[in-house]
Amino acid sequence: QVQLVESGGGSVLAGDSLKLSCVASGRTINSFAMAWFRQAPGEDREFVAAISFESGTTVVADSVKGRFAISRERAKNTVGLQMNKLKPEDAAVYYCAASVRPYSRDLQGYAYWGQGTQVTVSS
Repeated sequence: QVQLVESGGGSVLAGDSLKLSCVASGRTINSFAMAWFRQAPGEDREFVAAISFESGTTVVADSVKGRFAISRERAKNTVGLQMNKLKPEDAAVYYCAASVRPYSRDLQGYAYWGQGTQVTVSS
């Protein structure tokens, strides 16, 4: 089993930055794929970014490309999401997810999920 705990959410103004963190515990995640998804009220959960924890290879959604970056700290079993130039449409609950499979944009591929952290962006 893997437990995921997100932190770093908050309320910011458009154009500001935030960094989310996700700490994994329960087992080593060196061979896992890690990802961030987000869900706004009334919307489906959508892919934001993913990373191969072993290789560091990343992929990000087109909607956040150039503004968001995913990273990992292997020694701390942690995945981060640096969010810059935030827009009101980025407001959502952000979820960390883990998978034993290669990373993908499909949330069905992720077996482990955190509780989420709220990001609010005001214009």
